[in-house]
Amino acid sequence: MALQAKQGEDIVKYARSVIEGYFGGTKPKRPDSLKAAFSEKGGVFVTRHKGGDLRGCIGFPEPVINLGDAVEQAALSAALEDPRFPQVEADEMEDIVVEVSLLTKPELVQAADPREYPARVKVGRDGLIAQSGYSRGLLLPQVPVEQGWDSKTFLCHTCTKAGLPSDEWTKKGFKLYSFTAQIFSEDSPRGRISERPIS
Repeated sequence: MALQAKQGEDIVKYARSVIEGYFGGTKPKRPDSLKAAFSEKGGVFVTRHKGGDLRGCIGFPEPVINLGDAVEQAALSAALEDPRFPQVEADEMEDIVVEVSLLTKPELVQAADPREYPARVKVGRDGLIAQSGYSRGLLLPQVPVEQGWDSKTFLCHTCTKAGLPSDEWTKKGFKLYSFTAQIFSEDSPRGRISERPIS
C-alpha cells in the first residue's frame, strides 16, 4: 500500500505519540486518515535517530498483523527493546528523529548462480533479507545508501546482520529476499515530516 503525504505525516506523528504516550501513561488515538490503511496487514519498521546516529530500529518484515498494531508494536520495541541500545528515556524524545518505513512483501531473488546476486540487487531501491537455515537478517533499503555500499557489500552486511559469515550468500542453501519501502521521516526532532527519497 502507498500512503499519501498527509497519511505519511500522520503515521510518523502516531509512532512518536505511541512512545510519548507510554512514558505519560496514555494511549494515543489512531489518526482517522489512516483508518483504512491501519486495518490492512503490512510490513513496517520504525527507526529512531539521535544526533544522526541510530538509536533503535525494529519492525515486521512480513505483513503478518494489521498495520496499526504493527506500527504501535514496532515503535515501542524500537524505543525500549532493541538489544543494541539502552532503552530510550522520556527526556530523549526531544532529541530523537522518528522515521517509519512501509515495506512491500519480500520476494525471493532468483539466481541460477550465487555470483548473479550482486547484479540483481539495486542499491537505492532494494531492502534485503538474508536467510540460511534458521538465521535471518534484514537491512532496510536506505542503509546501503547512507553507508555508501555497493550491492556486493550490501549483501555481505546483510549476511552479517543475520549472524552469518559475510560470504554466506555465495554458499549452497542460502536464500535472498528483496523488498522496497516507502519512507516517511521527521527532518529534525518534532520537525517537518516528508517522504524520504532513498537514492
